[in-house]
Amino acid sequence: MIISASTDYREAARRRLPPFLFHYIDGGAYAEHTLRRNVSDLSDVELRQRVLKNMSDLSINTQLWDDKLSMPVVLAPVGLSGMYARRGEVQAARAAAEKGISYTMSTVSVCPIEEVTPEIDRPMWFQLYVLKDRGFMKNVLDRAVAAGVKTLVFTVDMPVPGARYRDAHSGMSGPNAELRRYWQSVTHPRWAFDVGLNGKPHDLGNVSKYLGKPTGLADYIGWLGANFDQSISWKDLEWIREFWKGPMIIKGILDPDDAKDAVTFGADGIVVSNHGGRQLDGVLSSARALPAIADAVKGDIKILADSGIRSGLDVVRMLALGADAVMIGRAFVYALATAGEEGVLNLLNLFEKEMRVAMTLTGAKSISDISSDLLVKAMRQL
Repeated sequence: MIISASTDYREAARRRLPPFLFHYIDGGAYAEHTLRRNVSDLSDVELRQRVLKNMSDLSINTQLWDDKLSMPVVLAPVGLSGMYARRGEVQAARAAAEKGISYTMSTVSVCPIEEVTPEIDRPMWFQLYVLKDRGFMKNVLDRAVAAGVKTLVFTVDMPVPGARYRDAHSGMSGPNAELRRYWQSVTHPRWAFDVGLNGKPHDLGNVSKYLGKPTGLADYIGWLGANFDQSISWKDLEWIREFWKGPMIIKGILDPDDAKDAVTFGADGIVVSNHGGRQLDGVLSSARALPAIADAVKGDIKILADSGIRSGLDVVRMLALGADAVMIGRAFVYALATAGEEGVLNLLNLFEKEMRVAMTLTGAKSISDISSDLLVKAMRQL
């Protein structure tokens, strides 16, 4: 077992949450090989320990475009976060803002954009899929601009939903799913009181705003399945590139050629990601994919990475492999489910402490000092 603060939060979340919610966030696609390798490959990255470097002026601050971050970490978009704690998107966004980093709202959040942005004192990021309903896309982008969102994250690795078999076993989908979810909820009273009773409405806030009627959990998988667009190509993003004036990030890149296409397209950033192992099993872990992508486009475009990051040490590892910053998803949701805003903030504080220890003992005084030079030679190409 890999031990970290997020491991402790994961176990606490497992006990607190109804199984359908825990397994939805915890699970991956097919046999979950990539899900596991995301974590194990990253933990295998070995760093060079350096000493006597006078690290008294160490800094972990960084900047992505106009967004100043207290550390190179952004909270990733996670659908249905509002089902893991009462109005969970609000609580996660507040924790991120207090820590001085950015929060990314998912298209399929429980809380709508307009509920979250007044709660924080910095612009949040917003994530969007290419969907068949272009009217929805235009509506939600207009609302994001009106709410002060500056950075758009476009997720491109979901033209179809992944084969997530845990969901059918857990009650998230499958036969008698609604009855199973109800029974699981009433047998987890702390969650039932905090979220089930007091966290309403339980709908897809951004979708409901557009449709003008509630769109609940029962509609979630059906709505997404009906709106994913298998015909997606770079041309489908062109009108958004013209419309969106702020940074535009393409999330779901695993191949250097796709990274080069993102540069040609005019994207401002990419996220090296396999969707946390939730889409296609058997693909490269993000840690293995990252070095070749960095070799291809480093300096031409900002590179973020996600999938498998469970500690501040993992953040340093990803930066050494070529990322400019990282996104964390599961790690913060486990903390959110366990202790809400306080849990997320505590996790981020632990990430910071772990980063500072790792940087001190590798001789990196700033984020710009973290490079492949920190890697043991044999690990530079995973």
